[in-house]
Amino acid sequence: MTTPRAGCAVDAQGRITFEVPQAHGRRLLLRLRPKKGQPEQTLHLLDLATGGEGHAHAVLGADPVLAEGRWDVYLLQDSERTRLRPGPRDLRALVGGHLREGRSPLAVRVPYVTKDGYLAVRTWLRPAHAEVDRVDVTGRALTVAARLHGAPLSAGADVQLRLRRGGVARTLQPTASKDGRGFSFTVDDEDLDAGIWDMFVRPDSGSAPIRLARLLDDVADRKNVFVYPSVPLGGAVVRPYYTVDNDLSLEVKRAG
Repeated sequence: MTTPRAGCAVDAQGRITFEVPQAHGRRLLLRLRPKKGQPEQTLHLLDLATGGEGHAHAVLGADPVLAEGRWDVYLLQDSERTRLRPGPRDLRALVGGHLREGRSPLAVRVPYVTKDGYLAVRTWLRPAHAEVDRVDVTGRALTVAARLHGAPLSAGADVQLRLRRGGVARTLQPTASKDGRGFSFTVDDEDLDAGIWDMFVRPDSGSAPIRLARLLDDVADRKNVFVYPSVPLGGAVVRPYYTVDNDLSLEVKRAG
């Protein structure tokens, strides 16, 4: 039997409308993909409504907010699951997402095709968010421009680089835009230790750090799509890159 396909469309509010052939199944099942070796724990069911031209529709509304992770999409008929292949995906509403002000908490959903060819939804859920706008690699410096969603910059704001293993941190002073949301900073420290440095911004001296990431568009997996050149800094080579979660980090290697 041919594996059924589901098309989907996303609107600017984050609602996803799924469309499947009417003859297949009665509900859709979204399953939060468990970590390797762990049992599944989080499921979300959607009723299918009969539509025209032999299709049925299910709508994943803006609420409830889905947990951060990867959700696999199944067709459910009685107790039998069938994992869905992707049909047409209309993600145009997501392309300009970085231009809209996100509310707190920030909930992002991006339908995508998995490596083995199935339909899934990548979700992020964050109390506040720093959306990366530009990463400029020039000469012997790296400049990052970003915009805050869910919190404004105020007195005492800073950018923190944290060495992922070792607990070392470096603090940088951001340059804020007039509206207190946009900011930029430059990395030109020649004494960064070798390793992976994660990037955060604190909106003020008493706030929890907010991870820098690029989430507000139609790209579910950015790591191998947006690839930046390295920057020579003193005796090190620094390369900005996006992680598997679309967070922005720095890889530092000692020259030679």
